[in-house]
Amino acid sequence: MKTPNTPSRRVAEPDIVRLWVIGGTNNVVRWLELLASALFTFELTHSGLVVAFVTAARTLPMLLFGAFAGVLSEAIDRKRIMQFGMVVTAATSAAVCLLALGGLARPWHIALANFICGTIWSAEMSSRRRMVGDSAAPGMLSRVIAVDSLAGASTRMIGPLVGGIVYDLVGLPGAYAMTLVLSMVNLSLAWPLSHQQTSRRLALGTAARDLLDGIRTAIGIPQVAAVLAVTIAMNAFVFCYSALVAPIALTLFHVSNAEVGLLGAAESAGALVAGLLLARNTPPLAPRVMMIGGSALFAATLAIMPLLPSFTAACLLLLVGGTGTAAFSNMQTMLVLNGAPPGMRSRLLGLITVCIGTGPLGQLLAGWLADTIGLRPAIEIVALVGLTVILAIGLVWRRAERRAPSLNAGEAKADRPTPP
Repeated sequence: MKTPNTPSRRVAEPDIVRLWVIGGTNNVVRWLELLASALFTFELTHSGLVVAFVTAARTLPMLLFGAFAGVLSEAIDRKRIMQFGMVVTAATSAAVCLLALGGLARPWHIALANFICGTIWSAEMSSRRRMVGDSAAPGMLSRVIAVDSLAGASTRMIGPLVGGIVYDLVGLPGAYAMTLVLSMVNLSLAWPLSHQQTSRRLALGTAARDLLDGIRTAIGIPQVAAVLAVTIAMNAFVFCYSALVAPIALTLFHVSNAEVGLLGAAESAGALVAGLLLARNTPPLAPRVMMIGGSALFAATLAIMPLLPSFTAACLLLLVGGTGTAAFSNMQTMLVLNGAPPGMRSRLLGLITVCIGTGPLGQLLAGWLADTIGLRPAIEIVALVGLTVILAIGLVWRRAERRAPSLNAGEAKADRPTPP
């Protein structure tokens, strides 16, 4: 991908659109499969813990391999990494589809498929998103990232909706047949991408040192360290509710399989609305306020959601909370890309992937609590813990900025791009 200083911006702009579409389609695949696999597993086992285990398998590779993916994307062509991932994802979908058609599919098959696809997903942050950021024109980074997050939010909404309907109509085979087709569409979109990068030599012996350099760099930049900490809190204690969407909708609100997708899509719909505003305008508040405030808003709404008397009210509340996740996801990438030295960006985005990978720990905890004390208290406990941790991080971040006013002034200037 040509860098922002390359004169032929007309060549890069269609590629940015392709990268947006690829990211959105990947999200449809991911969330469609997650909902279909959760419904299938819950039908067979009626266990929140088993459903959480199958769902957690999708995110676990981000914890295990995310940082290495950042190092890898600095040494290997990012376009090739993306194309390889699309081929593997398509093959995995085909395998599950065939097993389901033969009546042989079991939860452990789905968990293994989720783990394989999650391994591919672990490279997304440091490869595709890095390509999007590198393609942004000067002063346009926040809006380019906002549109990327907007595409993610809209397709993260579409995925569960389609997943619930498809599963209700044609079951597990139909769901995975659809993700097979979408993966092949993505491969066709990625093929003509024009991408150039200065690659480093991949030396496995220095990979650990590179990761440590990334961690030391992150610790030394308050806004990057805070982003990583908030990302851990959101994924370990807040977004972990996604593993239990099917049990929540089916057992607490007694809806059909097709309607389960509405609960899964509600937060994404709110993020879509907020993302549209962020894509059109420069963020109105300081990045720290937007990230902490947005994260806290969604954690608070999640804690209240299980207490509501109706399915409609629960969906509407998550819709409101979703506006907070839009602020979180936009600031997550922008603060790192603005705050990190150019040579460290892929590694730091890889660290974000690792932080996202803490989600399975929260999913397993929520699943265990659901089987032990019930769904309602399980969701309330993890959400309130997440809210407390997020507010504490915000307090520490604010104090760190006050201790380094000159650094903060420079970061604030970088964080607020000049409108075109």
